[in-house]
Amino acid sequence: MNETGVRLSVVATVLNEAENVRPVLTELAAALQPLRPFEVIFVDDGSTDTTRAELLACRALLPELRVLGHDRRCGKSAALRTGVEAARGTWIATLDGDGQDDPAEIAALLALAEGANGASPLVVGVRVTRHDRLSRRLATRIANGLRQRLLADGCPDTAAPMKLFAREAFLRLPQFEGLHRFLPALLGSYGHPLLCRPVVHRRRLHGTSKYTNLERALVGVRDMAGVMWLQKRTVRPGQVTEV
Repeated sequence: MNETGVRLSVVATVLNEAENVRPVLTELAAALQPLRPFEVIFVDDGSTDTTRAELLACRALLPELRVLGHDRRCGKSAALRTGVEAARGTWIATLDGDGQDDPAEIAALLALAEGANGASPLVVGVRVTRHDRLSRRLATRIANGLRQRLLADGCPDTAAPMKLFAREAFLRLPQFEGLHRFLPALLGSYGHPLLCRPVVHRRRLHGTSKYTNLERALVGVRDMAGVMWLQKRTVRPGQVTEV
């Protein structure tokens, strides 16, 4: 436990998810009670609908809710960074705000992390049965295969929304848009082991994804080249001794 006394910070980034935030927060309120002390941080990445108003209205439902807002759309990785920097918890759990992730899975991810020996791990909730459109499932499968081949990150579902990691480990990483898709490779370069656990994946409650498959592919190839460069340029000592 850190000096703030918060064990866990759950961080979700949202963009135009007004219809989804209340049911997601309702599930979070029930699932997190055994994990006290905790906080929930929703980062509104410049929504143009009533997402922010809905979030503020949900404070009565979940007193531990904190709402942060960007004045313009900055991207998912930037919003994640905003949430993690503001977080007070030792551990960060992430999930999407569209209802596809089951908050009940967070307890098992946290137990894996807290039971690990050595360096703090990255725990990834691997989506076994995907409930997305066929085109998106195929695009994800191709992207994951390419990432594993080029980055050797050992993760079958690199872009899975449900992850859990130590706050201080994340904040040591270089910031760039797309970072959230490469956490296994980047944290692995800093000596943080990877733990994977199957999790439930559900259909989106309302609305549609904010990204197309083509957008993901074009940006992903460029970002992957940058991550490969970072991997090669990251040098860590095997042991540090004070003399």
